[in-house]
Amino acid sequence: MGKPDFLGPKAIANRIKSKGLQKLRWYCQMCQKQCRDENGFKCHCMSESHQRQLLLASENPQQFMDYFSEQFRSDFLELLRRRYGTKRVHNNAVYNEYISHREHIHMNATQWETLTDFTKWLGREGLCKVDETPKGWYIQYIDRDPETIRRQQEQERKKKQDLDDEEKTAKFIEYQVRRGLEGKELEMPVYTELNREKKEEKVTFNLNKGASTSVAASSKTSVVGQNALKMVEGAVKRKEAAHSSGQTKEKKKKSALDEIMELEEETKRTSRRDYWLQPEIIVKIVTKKLGEKYHKKKAVVKEVIDKYTAVVKVIDSGHKLKLDQTHLETVIPAPGKKVMVLNGGYRGNEGILESINEKRFSVTITIDSGPLRGRRVEDIQYEDVSKLA
Repeated sequence: MGKPDFLGPKAIANRIKSKGLQKLRWYCQMCQKQCRDENGFKCHCMSESHQRQLLLASENPQQFMDYFSEQFRSDFLELLRRRYGTKRVHNNAVYNEYISHREHIHMNATQWETLTDFTKWLGREGLCKVDETPKGWYIQYIDRDPETIRRQQEQERKKKQDLDDEEKTAKFIEYQVRRGLEGKELEMPVYTELNREKKEEKVTFNLNKGASTSVAASSKTSVVGQNALKMVEGAVKRKEAAHSSGQTKEKKKKSALDEIMELEEETKRTSRRDYWLQPEIIVKIVTKKLGEKYHKKKAVVKEVIDKYTAVVKVIDSGHKLKLDQTHLETVIPAPGKKVMVLNGGYRGNEGILESINEKRFSVTITIDSGPLRGRRVEDIQYEDVSKLA
């Protein structure tokens, strides 16, 4: 009888059967061959290729077991990371999805006997968070990717910065409200009954826009009319007294608008960030980790990466380095040179260096660009200003 045709029914049926998962006990991990029945597995074990593989494994069995264990671990964790991320999931759900792939590494070829042993090992090694429940073991992948950690730190830093700005705004509003309430007495309203001498009289209500509600009866001798008249007279007297006192103190005391503007200016001046790098400024390399070749050398910032890291070009040699801002410091030029403000309320403005106060470690500059052009700013710290390239 000849060999069956490739497109024959029997050949097609055999190929369809070989695509699906078969029983684990008929799988040879060393040869990576899956048999469909017990007779086929027996014939495979007696084959010459299988015997050669066993001879190779018998020379160093630990090496093969370590290799299969490492492959199983890496494939399992890769599936967990891509499929579930950092979500908490049952370990058996992940394992069932892992073994659905026909060419997977079987657990009987690894150092772990059961899935529970493997789960406990993941917890001991710190690769996953594991916890046991009445429903079984649950695992949660721990993402230690440097890019992910950097992104999380950036989000936490931004959240903290937003909270600080909200607190400053709340304190400023509270200060304005407290200033507005100073020197003002709260007026307690006087409530009276609606009395009228004759039942035929009508009671009218006059609602004046922008003023308190006045109630008056048609009769001039009514109690409501008298109370309303007294309230109006008292309001007029208070207004006149406040006007006269305001005129006498106008020259001595600043207006509330001026004080608010000064407070906003002070708040803007003291607002700081924990990063200060800007392109096209001259800095000095202070780290010794790069050797004496670059120590105390001046460089120009060419590019700022992630606010805290910069690509600098050394002025002497022309070499380009990628350094953190902690390895750099600002450069103060001679008076008359151009500088840039790196921190505070005037951050990003260019100016001309006027003078240097060595006792207070500060400088005085005149802003030379933007809407604040011509403004003279004093007492700027050394670390908040640097020379422009």
